[in-house]
Amino acid sequence: MELKDLIRRGPCAWEIPMRGPMKVPAVVYGNEALVREMDDKAREQAVNVACLPGIVRASYVMPDGHWGYGFPIGGVAAFDADQGGVVSAGGVGFDVSCGVRCLHTGLRRGDVLGVQQKLADALFADIPAGLGSQGAIRLNHQEMHDMLVGGAKWAVRKGWGSEADLDRIEEGGQMLHAKPGFVSDLAKTRQRPEMGTLGSGNHYLEVQEVGELHDAAIADAFGLHGGDIVVMIHCGSRGLGHQIGTDYLKRMVEAAPSHGLVLPDRELACAPLRSELGQQYLGAMRAAINCALANRQILTHLVRAVFARVLPQARLPLLYDVSHNTCKQEQHVVDGRRRELFVHRKGATRAFGPGHPDLPAALRAAGQPVLIGGSMGTGSYVLAGTQASEGLAFSSACHGAGRAMSRHQASKNWQGRQVVDELARQGIFVRSPSPRGVAEEAPGAYKDVAAVVDAAEQAGLARKVARLRPLVCVKG
Repeated sequence: MELKDLIRRGPCAWEIPMRGPMKVPAVVYGNEALVREMDDKAREQAVNVACLPGIVRASYVMPDGHWGYGFPIGGVAAFDADQGGVVSAGGVGFDVSCGVRCLHTGLRRGDVLGVQQKLADALFADIPAGLGSQGAIRLNHQEMHDMLVGGAKWAVRKGWGSEADLDRIEEGGQMLHAKPGFVSDLAKTRQRPEMGTLGSGNHYLEVQEVGELHDAAIADAFGLHGGDIVVMIHCGSRGLGHQIGTDYLKRMVEAAPSHGLVLPDRELACAPLRSELGQQYLGAMRAAINCALANRQILTHLVRAVFARVLPQARLPLLYDVSHNTCKQEQHVVDGRRRELFVHRKGATRAFGPGHPDLPAALRAAGQPVLIGGSMGTGSYVLAGTQASEGLAFSSACHGAGRAMSRHQASKNWQGRQVVDELARQGIFVRSPSPRGVAEEAPGAYKDVAAVVDAAEQAGLARKVARLRPLVCVKG
């Protein structure tokens, strides 16, 4: 990304000033190297988002930002329904409520090393992964409806987990005001065999060791200590979410002229929040959020069953579960006034600061855990939300390392077997049904996750707590 037209607002903050049809400026977070590495298309998309009706304060790009569909991945934008604000299916993305869940195990490094390969094989055997992967669960019509309304709460009622899990899930495990009636039959049909599956792409399940602690006090509040073993699950709403995105993007493009919308890019298809189409999309999207929460809850149950066989001394309570592809109705202070806004986070994680009333009581003083997925070879991070993030980006932070090259480029640069063997030499055991998928997700295809989280901390978006090193990775 060219820096010549950007105004530096801080060590890791850059402004693209308003011009032409822009209603607000665009703000890009990242150090100079990260911003230079961002593709120019991400800049163009951030500017296009700033042109949408009812946008508030700015269009934001997180330090892991890169080119996406309509919105940049790593994009954040808030809209006010009272000011003609819109909801955009492209601003949420196709994998609605893709997110990360982190589980404690009560184990230490020495407990796992002796059974590392056995654990990798058992998780791979029991966790369906890969393109089109299917699980053993089949939902009938009523169960599908109940799942789309109930989310993780529905899964717990069905026996996949415990009530204690729900306190550590965003929205308490259930996104309210979901409307399954606005989800197409095709979307529901696609989802029937996919409950309890990881899917493909950058989705994964990892067994990780807590390494360097950056904030020992917050780490202790989160129950994290050096040498602890945790499990991280990264996946979303599978075929259902993808179909909802496909269905509503088409409808929004077709309806744009009737709403008086002139789109700078047809991928920015949107609808007024107060319109019938906008309300239908919100209802369907919230159902997809519940699908993702239920999916991660079922996967947690499957993971616990594997650990019960291989490492029966383990206990796997939930640290936290948070999504990074959503549009949420939230209250934020703008120009000294509290306003009801619809915050799009696409490839960006909610990051509420200390004291926020929506956080579990046990975590409230420390701030929200912000779970940052890295690549298979470089590790992941746990961050904590800051109070400053409210004014910087509507309490949002990065969500991962961010791609440095396309999947096509990565598959030309690496072979899956080569990546698996190299990681094994580093003590990281990868299991995947797709060698090509492993090549596409090679560590070298991603930005330096350490640089990304350093920039997020320097910008004030979140605070570094702990780095996690992978030991086992089940990859889609």
